[in-house]
Amino acid sequence: MSESKQLTCEKFGKMMSIIGAAIAVLGAILIVVKNSVKASGNLTGVWKEMYDLPWFIFLLGLGIIIFGALKWKRYLGDTTSMMDTSPKAAKAFLLNNGIILALVIMVIVIAVKEHRFIQGRVLVDILAQASPRMIIALGICFTLLIAGTDLSACRMVGLAAVISASMLQNPEYPNRFFPNLPQLPVFIPIVIAIIVCMLFGLLNGFLVAKFDMHPFIATLAVQVIIYGACSLYFDLPPNNSQPIGGIRPDFTWWGQKRFFQDALPAINGIPILIPIAIIFVVAIWFVLNKTVFGKNVYAIGGNREAAVVSGINVFKTILCIFILASALYGVGGVLEAARTAGATNNYGVGYELDAIAACVVGGVSLNGGVGKVSGIIIGVLIFTIIQYGLQFIGVSAMWQQVIKGIIIAIAVALDLSKYRRK
Repeated sequence: MSESKQLTCEKFGKMMSIIGAAIAVLGAILIVVKNSVKASGNLTGVWKEMYDLPWFIFLLGLGIIIFGALKWKRYLGDTTSMMDTSPKAAKAFLLNNGIILALVIMVIVIAVKEHRFIQGRVLVDILAQASPRMIIALGICFTLLIAGTDLSACRMVGLAAVISASMLQNPEYPNRFFPNLPQLPVFIPIVIAIIVCMLFGLLNGFLVAKFDMHPFIATLAVQVIIYGACSLYFDLPPNNSQPIGGIRPDFTWWGQKRFFQDALPAINGIPILIPIAIIFVVAIWFVLNKTVFGKNVYAIGGNREAAVVSGINVFKTILCIFILASALYGVGGVLEAARTAGATNNYGVGYELDAIAACVVGGVSLNGGVGKVSGIIIGVLIFTIIQYGLQFIGVSAMWQQVIKGIIIAIAVALDLSKYRRK
């Protein structure tokens, strides 16, 4: 390969920092000019249609600056680490990230079609919607990393939502699930809901680890069991399968509370779901990257036989994977119930497919052993943005399903093509 087709990583980081700085300066100029126009009372036409685009440009520039600076610092003084810039490398990059690039283009099209989409308030709403799904996807990723899957995730979400909501209704609500149940501390029903999900996760892990049952079949069977059990619970008198409502404010606080509403009126504050999701993202990143358990997960996914030979307790690790994943599904279900102030036995339907698709789009391989938390974040955000955006411009729910199915098929095809090339 010729020298002209290579670039040092240090120089690449420096270039990205410069590009990011230029974009940030452009955004800052647009912010200043728009504020000046607004102050003069002539905020019409193009300036009005911009909404918060200048801020998005500015933040994009800052993000590129940070990325470039970290790259620059990491390879500072290193003249041996090179980046391949040949057409073949560019083609491989496009193939590996084609689905993400296509979805980014779709977002741009949505923003062009409906300018109101480029508002800070819309972005915050998207992040709030994505937060419970992010936690669910973090659970799914553990099962994908060992070349498995978990189809029971959706029903665990519904089960956790129904259990927690049924025990946290206002005492004056006329159709209480448990009319004589005293007012419990809010954390008790939440913990009960998560523990019940973990028991089903234990069943998943036992079937997979003990009987070497394929995770698809094992979790499909458990999914049916969970839905039946949840429906029986949901149908108990006097509820009789009626949607659970009248949720206590101290429970809905965990899904609807917004911080800094007075300080940030333009975006109506920061939803509590966002910092909760960030906490779980950091925790799972730490588990996967800084603990022996996390290293064992990657080892089993990469080569199970080699993991056994190296002394890893595969049985115990798989049990822990499914238990931890089910706990995360339970948290996601509880947050969904708190966010919507209600629950039915059909909560969470399709969430497992969305989570799997988001993980695959984010670079988690179906073949196991490959995947990063940062990729999962990207995958979940992209899917949430697309779904929110399509609703925003009035695309029917039926067409949304078609588009989502196409995205999933392309993502899986691209993932499998990587290994065929290898």
